[in-house]
Amino acid sequence: MKTIVEPVSYEDAPSEVRVVYDDIMKTRGIDFVPNFWRTIAHDAALLRRTWETLKEIMAPGALDPMTKEMIAVAVSATNGCEYCIRSHTASARKLGMSDAMLGELMSVVGMFNETNRLAFGYQVEPDEVFFK
Repeated sequence: MKTIVEPVSYEDAPSEVRVVYDDIMKTRGIDFVPNFWRTIAHDAALLRRTWETLKEIMAPGALDPMTKEMIAVAVSATNGCEYCIRSHTASARKLGMSDAMLGELMSVVGMFNETNRLAFGYQVEPDEVFFK
């Protein structure tokens, strides 16, 4: 898949974009700016807002970072986003996700995509106990 706009290189980025690029590399402990960020950098406000929100959401909280990355993999698989599947799988592996964990995750994703479609298709009403 080829992006519909040319990603913004570090060298060609305006200073407001470079500031975000630098933070992405520092925060993620990497020496390059991933294609996703370089592609949305055509809109500096979108880049900054998306990065700041993602950084806040993915920070340690009630859920640990690996769990959050695994959720990102699950949602990305459900939405069919190859870029995000690969990116978040790599991040989850870096945080300790094993092949066995990925396998179980994909089993859960597959099962609930199926049962969700069945419940939606049949328009199954939630049981009263779920509202208490």
